[in-house]
Amino acid sequence: MNDGEHPGIFAVIPCLNEDKFIADIVSKSLKHVGKVIVVDDASTDATSGVAAEAGAEVIRHDSRGGAGAATRTGFEAALRQGADIVVTLDGDGQHNPDEIPAVVEPVVEGRADIVIGSRFLKEGYCVPPYRKFGIDVITWLYNAGMRAKITDAQSGFRAYSRKALQAMNITYPGFGFSIQTLVQARRQGLKIVEAPISCVYHAEGSTQHPVTHGLGVAWSVVKIRFEEELLKKSGAKT
Repeated sequence: MNDGEHPGIFAVIPCLNEDKFIADIVSKSLKHVGKVIVVDDASTDATSGVAAEAGAEVIRHDSRGGAGAATRTGFEAALRQGADIVVTLDGDGQHNPDEIPAVVEPVVEGRADIVIGSRFLKEGYCVPPYRKFGIDVITWLYNAGMRAKITDAQSGFRAYSRKALQAMNITYPGFGFSIQTLVQARRQGLKIVEAPISCVYHAEGSTQHPVTHGLGVAWSVVKIRFEEELLKKSGAKT
């Protein structure tokens, strides 16, 4: 993929109090996408103003809805504006926007409907052990009983085709949405692949305690998988 050839690629960045990082993320992302949409989930800092000044379209929630709600808002806006592909990144500086071309390439080439940027496919990854344990548990819960396995079910660095976006219905407002979208895509028979990415953890970049966050997402995965089994038994479709 050559930069500048795909104005139909949008970046969606859900944010909560990320004014330290968002300008750099927006400016770097704009080198690789046609448009950046920042969804400010009722931040109490200058996230909205900083993101707009850096060149993003900013959509601000009046009250906090959660990562899933912010992502849904971004997806809906991107679809309305004609996006062919949407790439999502976290707003805390964890992801490198210069890796966007590698993440979207399988979708651009028609080899995938969803690409997950995996932190564990790149040699020498630097995910702290306590975080990796939580991610591994969540990924195992997602993979259980499935033939096609993934390595990083919690990565927020992903690319989605328009077909994938139209097939999904995010109803989980919190971080459980990341599993819900994959379960819905899998049920629809969409192609999911992974691409290696790097990551950087900033001490001031996380707003949730990792243990509380991990337990909450793990419980969401259990509920989503249970709902999936009920749908299979009833023969219902998403």
